[in-house]
Amino acid sequence: MDGTVDALSNAYHDFVAAAAAVIEAKDQSGGQKTAATEAALENFKQRWELFRVACDQAEEFVESLKQRIGSECLVDEATGATTVKSGQLSGSGIPPISAVRLEQMSKAVRWLVIELQNGSGAVTGSGVVAHHNASAPFDTRFSDDSTQ
Repeated sequence: MDGTVDALSNAYHDFVAAAAAVIEAKDQSGGQKTAATEAALENFKQRWELFRVACDQAEEFVESLKQRIGSECLVDEATGATTVKSGQLSGSGIPPISAVRLEQMSKAVRWLVIELQNGSGAVTGSGVVAHHNASAPFDTRFSDDSTQ
C-alpha cells in the first residue's frame, strides 16, 4: 500500500513541477512558441499521462481491497466468525453456515449466471427463468436447494 501511495504522490509532484515548467517557459519566451515551450509542453503531457496511470493503479488497488474486505465480511457473517458484543443481537439473525458450503453455493450461483449468459436459460411469460435442464436446476449437493 505504501508503494502505491508513494507512486501516486511522486507522479503528482512530477505533474505539478511540469506544469510550473510550462508556465515558466511561456513566461520566459514572452508567450511565443519556442523549442523550450514545446519541450515543456511535451514533458507536461507525459507527466499528465503518468499521473493518470498512477491514479488508475491506485483506484484498482482500492477496489481490490474493497472486494477482499467485502468477501471476508461475507464469509465471517455466513460462518458466524464475527464476534458479538454482549447485549447486541448477532448480525442478521441468519444461522451460520460453513465456509465450504458458502463456497459451494457461490460456485453454483456463478455457474447459473454463466448458463444464463450463454443462453441456456429462458424467461417465461411471468419473468421466471426456466432451465432447459429442469432435472438438475441446482447443484444436488445442496439439499436445501434441490427441494424447491
